[in-house]
Amino acid sequence: MQKAGHAVDQVTGRKAVEESVRRKSYDLVILGDTLNKNDRHHLPYMVKKTNQATKILVLHSTHGHPSVDKEIDSPYSPEKLMEAIASFAPPQADKAAAAVAGARR
Repeated sequence: MQKAGHAVDQVTGRKAVEESVRRKSYDLVILGDTLNKNDRHHLPYMVKKTNQATKILVLHSTHGHPSVDKEIDSPYSPEKLMEAIASFAPPQADKAAAAVAGARR
């Protein structure tokens, strides 16, 4: 994601995620599959409480958690991950990317 020009903050563990979203606003928070079930349940609520507009992607099913915008069951592929991230892009960005891609041909 950094190579695509996005700012990325990588943190490990529940407390680090909590502290990070308190200090800074994010467009997307990806909760990894190394978090325990309790963290995958409580962190989405905490993230949304801090910033309702933040999109949340969980890399292990939370089975319909109301604060989670998208989830991927483990194991997942890099392609599935990129597809899930791309699904959060606004439609205008998709059209602009398609126009740029078309112009390069």
